[in-house]
Amino acid sequence: MKKTYFISADIEGITDVTDWCETVPGGDGYEAACEQMTREVAAACEAILEAGHDVVVRDGHDNARNINHRMLPRGVKLMRGWACHPGSMLAGLDEKYAGVIYIGYHAPAGSNASPLAHTVEYDLIKWLKINGKLASEFTLNTLYAAQQGVAPIFISGDAEICRMAKEEVPQITTVAVKDCRGNSTFNVHPEDACQMIREGVARALQTEVPVPELPEEFVMDVCLCRHQQVRSAQVHPNVEKLDEFTVRYVAKNPTELNVMREFIMG
Repeated sequence: MKKTYFISADIEGITDVTDWCETVPGGDGYEAACEQMTREVAAACEAILEAGHDVVVRDGHDNARNINHRMLPRGVKLMRGWACHPGSMLAGLDEKYAGVIYIGYHAPAGSNASPLAHTVEYDLIKWLKINGKLASEFTLNTLYAAQQGVAPIFISGDAEICRMAKEEVPQITTVAVKDCRGNSTFNVHPEDACQMIREGVARALQTEVPVPELPEEFVMDVCLCRHQQVRSAQVHPNVEKLDEFTVRYVAKNPTELNVMREFIMG
């Protein structure tokens, strides 16, 4: 039976991407990073199409206009730009999708596992925890997808996010395209990365992954970079100040969690 899969793509977990300048339009190395991001996404698409299924790609980095659609296989739909939607990097996802595939994901803020480690905005958030545990963008997106009844089946990126994803969802298929140490990255060859992703996604399509169970509530603690952000966040009556840099909000579901995360960031 033909199914439709959803790909959410980021750039910091793409092989060879090492410095912030490579992640922003106009930066040194940005065009090369976008090209490899496109190639890694294309490899995932090829595996899905070869299996007889359909695929929608969500460009989820920065201005959401990084992927070259012409380099993707024909038949692939690409969502560009931001939709002003609580799904954010998963905007457009609903229950009709058979699974989520994450390409180019990265270690979270608060970890010492990537020179590009961050969660949502690297210059605003020092770390973000959900129910006492350090949360990545994969964590946040997987919770939102679970609310829609969709499971994460594959992730590629740096070694740390692959380890964390496997800890959160044991059945997920992972492909680490680089290992990070301090401000350096040890990268697999770009062509090897594409082959590994293509083969990994093909395996993931054959793997049963349950939709993660959602807790009854989501206690979100956010450590912000500047104390002024804490003052701004307290405008919302349900935001609790924990210390000069940290606030807490208790959400009832992942959609509310995402909405409040954006509000707290200001």
